[in-house]
Amino acid sequence: MASRKVDAFFVSDIESVGWLTGFTGSSGYAIVTPTAGRFVSDSRYTIQAAEQVKDLPTFTADSKIDRLSFLATNIQELGIKKLWFDGTKVSFDQYGKLAGKLNGTELVSGTDPIAPLRLIKSPAEVEKIREACKLADACLDHVVRLIRPGVSEWDLNLEVEFYYRRQGAELAFEPIVVSGNNSARPHGRATHKLLENGDFLTIDCGAKLDGYCSDITRTFVVGKASDRHKEVYNQVLKSQVAAIAAIKPGAIGRDVDKVSRDVLAEKDLAQYFGHGLGHGLGQLVHDGGALNPSSDTVLAEGQIWTVEPGAYIEGFGGVRIEDDVVVTAGGCEVLTHFPKDLMELPA
Repeated sequence: MASRKVDAFFVSDIESVGWLTGFTGSSGYAIVTPTAGRFVSDSRYTIQAAEQVKDLPTFTADSKIDRLSFLATNIQELGIKKLWFDGTKVSFDQYGKLAGKLNGTELVSGTDPIAPLRLIKSPAEVEKIREACKLADACLDHVVRLIRPGVSEWDLNLEVEFYYRRQGAELAFEPIVVSGNNSARPHGRATHKLLENGDFLTIDCGAKLDGYCSDITRTFVVGKASDRHKEVYNQVLKSQVAAIAAIKPGAIGRDVDKVSRDVLAEKDLAQYFGHGLGHGLGQLVHDGGALNPSSDTVLAEGQIWTVEPGAYIEGFGGVRIEDDVVVTAGGCEVLTHFPKDLMELPA
């Protein structure tokens, strides 16, 4: 705030609000000054905010009060003359309406200063993600027993969801369960297609447990693997192992990404890898930051990343292998542990 010569930062992204304050509801704002601040929400969360938000006074309005007018009143009561906000999180319509209610307060759009802070996880956050990763491992261990010809993608998708919810977790994201030609779609959706011998089957799923996410992907072969199955799978695995070995404090995101692509290129598979190597993981499954060809992110101890190279060959199928890792002083620790050697199912 000092470097930008502003009086306060307006936190509108609900995930950043939760990270700063401990609030777990769906609607709320934080106004942060160098010495004070306020948490602002509506009357649905009066009790919850008072219980969860410990470091800021909480203010909530009932439905008779216009929310933006209430927000403007709180901003002006703090005596703020110049208010910094994240222009990617406030819509043009919200900006115009709020500006119209703020007499004497200048709104200044800028980048979000919270996102870089969220990249570094505290030991408590790491432990929560570790537990979510354990649940992801257990989910795959459960679902893998159901994989056989004649089972539908949709049934496996439902089983993933049921398993997480039975354990008291939420879905970190809609599971991806794709087989055969569908597995060449990196973000394909489960269909009623039945598994067939000779299919690649990719399952990408994650739990949100105690507010933090896991994200794991494994690819299997239904029935016996062909030589081409083995060649593609093992090269993707080699690529992932090499990328994990390259993760350490001071490494640059694009350089780690390049390690995986160089290994895939050994078997002419880099052309089939179109997405980035990984993303940050935390309260959101995409929690900021990226490992991709243009990433200038500097890796640092405490960051948690997914590492998920793939090869997607139209007309044949696709492979993705994904683990979650936390950057440590000497490299990184892998948090997901479901086996990665090629599995032919049913065994």
